[in-house]
Amino acid sequence: MRSRPLSHGLAGLALAALLPLAACQSGSNPATDISRVDTAQGSAQNIGSLSSVIDRTPNEPEAYNMRGAAYGRAGRYQEALKDFDKAISLNPRSPNAYANRALIHRYMGNDQQALADYNQAISLDPNYDTAYIGRAEIYRLAGRSTDALADLERAIQLDTTDPRAYYRRGLLYQATGQHPFAIEDFAKAISLAPDQPYGYNGRGLSYLAQGDDENAFSDFNTAIRLDKDVAESWANQALVYEKRGDRAKAAKSYSRALQLDPDYIPARDGLARTRA
Repeated sequence: MRSRPLSHGLAGLALAALLPLAACQSGSNPATDISRVDTAQGSAQNIGSLSSVIDRTPNEPEAYNMRGAAYGRAGRYQEALKDFDKAISLNPRSPNAYANRALIHRYMGNDQQALADYNQAISLDPNYDTAYIGRAEIYRLAGRSTDALADLERAIQLDTTDPRAYYRRGLLYQATGQHPFAIEDFAKAISLAPDQPYGYNGRGLSYLAQGDDENAFSDFNTAIRLDKDVAESWANQALVYEKRGDRAKAAKSYSRALQLDPDYIPARDGLARTRA
């Protein structure tokens, strides 16, 4: 797939209210990212099983790596860091352990430590797609779009099957109004992770920005069917209702989004508009 430059400006955004909603696409979901670190689940039972493995083989770095991933999925970040530190001390040549620790640092707001760990992972394995994808997210959230795009392009050139590479490149294109390219990338992310709502939400916003309400509405409804507990999906659905002039349905969907996330600003603002 050829590289495409990032244009400047927000040409192509058809609805002013899309701007705050598109901005909310810039966040990343810890549960989704952690699931890519390792297949280990964050349940107490699974953590207990991994702890038993460590008791039997206390010098096995991968056991700490796996339990660290499980702690990460459970939101127990300090314990995850300790396990990844131990895994690295036992095997300082493991790019996976550095990338895993970087992810936890990022969720704790330690961006410089995360960046250092991703750099180390890439120096150990220049073909490690996960590290490029993780580092790109730090760049993207810091506004370093060109650096983020370069890392995502590198991961895609390495034939990654990680949907985050396409989803996040889609966000970069979306933010600069390049919606046809964004839609293409979101579609690829959907093909790689059809059971996740995020690609549908991203593609729906780009459809809506192009005036394609029907496809946008279909994508938002699909996102809700896949996971009814994502506030963004309900707020996006409400945006279509609002654009159609159905304030009652829009208010209902915005209200549902706020029930799921009381701090979700686009839903709060949307509910104020539709109830005014």
